[in-house]
Amino acid sequence: MDTNEFSFKGFKANGFLMLFANFVLILACVALLIFFSQLSVWIIVIAVIGLVKSFFIWAGFFELEPNEARLMVFFGKYKGTFRETGFYWVNPFITKKKLSMRSRNLDVKPIKVNDKAGNPIMIGLVLIWKLSDTYKAMFDIDSQTMASTNPASGTSAVGIQTVSSRMNAFENFVKVQSDAALRQVAGQYAYDDNESEGDSITLRGGGEEINHRLVAELNNRLSMAGIEISEARLNYLAYAPEIAAVMLRRQQATAVIAAREKIVEGAVSMVKMALDKIEKEDIVKFDKTDKARMVANLLVVLCADEAAQPVINAGN
Repeated sequence: MDTNEFSFKGFKANGFLMLFANFVLILACVALLIFFSQLSVWIIVIAVIGLVKSFFIWAGFFELEPNEARLMVFFGKYKGTFRETGFYWVNPFITKKKLSMRSRNLDVKPIKVNDKAGNPIMIGLVLIWKLSDTYKAMFDIDSQTMASTNPASGTSAVGIQTVSSRMNAFENFVKVQSDAALRQVAGQYAYDDNESEGDSITLRGGGEEINHRLVAELNNRLSMAGIEISEARLNYLAYAPEIAAVMLRRQQATAVIAAREKIVEGAVSMVKMALDKIEKEDIVKFDKTDKARMVANLLVVLCADEAAQPVINAGN
């Protein structure tokens, strides 16, 4: 995958060592002002310059935890991505934009889409995402402007960017693209076997195939933003309310038909078994008319919803 990201190659120092050196510098400057300022004006100038320099040194300290990164920008120029964990010091004039590389989950609320057959359905998913390319995430999409704007109120807070605001901006980007991907994938499959053709995959029975298709579609859409989807699964699937009742009746009718087919299949086999056994044991002789009448009576008894009511011929 093409990327412009590279590791930070500039000067870096151990944070604790620089912290000790900065304290020594401050103490030395204070000592010059207290004990030697009367000797020369230049001593005062040197001490003041040292104190001012110490304030700049403070801006160079930063710490990094596992699965975090710092994007190094020097007056608008990308200088690399810092990923080493620990406490460090770098050039205080370098802007260190903090990003989290940890995995996050997103619950996409159910949305109304049309399946392959045109039926309106409600479908939702849950996914796990993380940043994989810091350069694309910060510079290929307008994440910094999104992070500087309050999504709830739309008010601008330019210059105020925290790692939380940046990650929320990425999450909003993922949410919009996941809606689009969900509509795209749902429109390629039928809801269930009643609308599908042959043995084609359906949303209801596709299982892992649908999930893999979602992951591929999402990664294709989010690769431009340096975001990787590790897992995506449907967590809600139902007919839209306006057709849910009709589809329920159709499903019930389908179930009744399937049950009837099973009952008739069993009844026919039982009738055949009964006729074969009667003829084999020579219990009674049947002509074609008697066989047809017996078959009809047995099928009525075996296929009826209610218990049979026997009628006994007591003669005239």
